[in-house]
Amino acid sequence: MDNEINSSGRSLPARHAVGYALAAAVALALTGCQGSGTGVEVSASDSAAAGTPDGGKDSSDGKRDDRPRRLLWMGDSIGEAQAPALDAAMKAGGVAFKSVAAAGGGGVVGEIAAPTWDSLPKTLKSFAPDVVAYQVTTYDWGTPAEQRAAYERLVKTVNEAGADLLLVSAPPFKLDDFYQPHEKEIESAPQSAKNVAAKHPDTAAFLDASPLWGDDSGAEQAQRSEDGIHSCQQGSAAFAVWFGEQLEKRYGFDPAAADAWATGEWTGDKVYSRLGCA
Repeated sequence: MDNEINSSGRSLPARHAVGYALAAAVALALTGCQGSGTGVEVSASDSAAAGTPDGGKDSSDGKRDDRPRRLLWMGDSIGEAQAPALDAAMKAGGVAFKSVAAAGGGGVVGEIAAPTWDSLPKTLKSFAPDVVAYQVTTYDWGTPAEQRAAYERLVKTVNEAGADLLLVSAPPFKLDDFYQPHEKEIESAPQSAKNVAAKHPDTAAFLDASPLWGDDSGAEQAQRSEDGIHSCQQGSAAFAVWFGEQLEKRYGFDPAAADAWATGEWTGDKVYSRLGCA
């Protein structure tokens, strides 16, 4: 399936939808956790063939060789725990990576999002990503209308900076006493993000990660740490593999094999010691 092309001639996101790796079998272990779903939403327009602009290069399998070169990662502390693995996987695949995921914040909805909106334009200008990935945060509290307005603003801000936006669903996480009052808002946020992405099929996409994580934070598939919210090295690496596959579907990105990066120094990042990961 060909990717859609924007006016700049760059491939756009088609809306398709290890344990702590210490052995050479890590690639097989990661592959086994992916499940059968793609986790990507597909629209009818994505199934239509798209033309290749001047300067585009089609590979023998029909994919455009127009990979993302610079990826900005956004999210809260869940995203922060995934960032070390994403960093290793993206850099192994030749993509510059920067994370602004923030513990206790990082969202774009409501008053708690003020620091994000203050810093994002500066980061977009200095880092100049061509793809921005925003994982829906545990703090995206508001009505569906407020959530949609915030995600619309994010699409506009990112697109005006010359980048595509990928809205990524969060993994299932334990709704403790802190989160329980916001259960309905947490549940509505992914659908709000999906609805916004559907309005901008040329410049935004919604990635449903539930085929990777499932929908039960207590299940083994969710790969949550002892706190039931964040991931340890195993879950973070599994997500990085899955995310690389999504980039491959959209841009012809060639993910590095998991065993090329999954046992690297990132596994000793301090974020995992704070979570009590082994």
